Amino acid sequence: MLRFLLFRLALLIPTFVGVSIVAFAFIRLLPGDPIMMLAGERGISAERYAELQAAYGFDRPIIVQYLDYLWGLLHGDLGTSVVTRRPVLDEFFTLFPATLELSLCAITLAVFLGVPLGVIAAVKRGSWVDQSIMGTALVGYSMPIFWWGLLLIILFSGILGWTPVSGRISLLYFFPPVTGFMLIDSLLSGQDGAFRSALSHLVLPSIVLATIPLAVIARQTRSAMLEVLGEDYVRTARSKGLPPARVIGLHALRNALIPVITTIGLQIGVLMAGAILTETIFSWPGIGKWMVDSVFKRDYAVVQGGLLLIAGIIMLVNLIVDVLYGLVNPRIRH
Repeated sequence: MLRFLLFRLALLIPTFVGVSIVAFAFIRLLPGDPIMMLAGERGISAERYAELQAAYGFDRPIIVQYLDYLWGLLHGDLGTSVVTRRPVLDEFFTLFPATLELSLCAITLAVFLGVPLGVIAAVKRGSWVDQSIMGTALVGYSMPIFWWGLLLIILFSGILGWTPVSGRISLLYFFPPVTGFMLIDSLLSGQDGAFRSALSHLVLPSIVLATIPLAVIARQTRSAMLEVLGEDYVRTARSKGLPPARVIGLHALRNALIPVITTIGLQIGVLMAGAILTETIFSWPGIGKWMVDSVFKRDYAVVQGGLLLIAGIIMLVNLIVDVLYGLVNPRIRH
């Protein structure tokens, strides 16, 4: 198992270097100058422009800038934001709890609905129940996030008035952050209505972000269950007279979970990508909105550091999934 883990860790090194190159080149391929974006409509003198270029190292050759950036990464320095003058790492960890809270709620919703729906569809194969679940999953997978989010805002916020449009909590409530998770902090604050406000702000973004992972998990669970339900040990369990719930839950689903676990792990990347659109639509103050704002401001350090940190989280999750896969199925290690 140790050799398997070391091999997986070694594969992360070239991946990390490749991501750093892509992150470094991505923002520089876009038109626009970060110094001029910072100056805005006021403009800036040629002397001041040259001074700021030298201060941020933008006057040096691209390859030298990248090597300096890579050297900083090796020392844990992701750079400093041109706009806020704060270290990128500090800004990331300030905003990351909001994205993590949203992502955890979304993946929880996707798993606890997707797996049971996939099992039901497999058990009811060919029936109207199966066709309804898989048809809905296909629609959910194909629906653009931004369009789906706007539809829910129009219906539940605009027409029905059940949920707020944006933010994490009403402006009526204010309390110092303890964990960074608004649901937990609102409970700890002891303010009446704070938790309800935080929960109502979280509902629509979670549903929007969970839609695609839910559809994928449901379809993968159905496929895995259909393969397992035809195995000899499942037929033997049924012939012994075991209750259907025990056959499906203990014998079939347990053996069908290996590809489902892999699928759930891979959805972390989908959540991170979807969070960028979701947070922008709902003005959710997380790293997704932070990244979008930084692209428009041509804040090189923030975009580079944000992309690298997000990629690092995805790689870490994939590594954990690989290790779990190897523990569940020892043949994978070889």
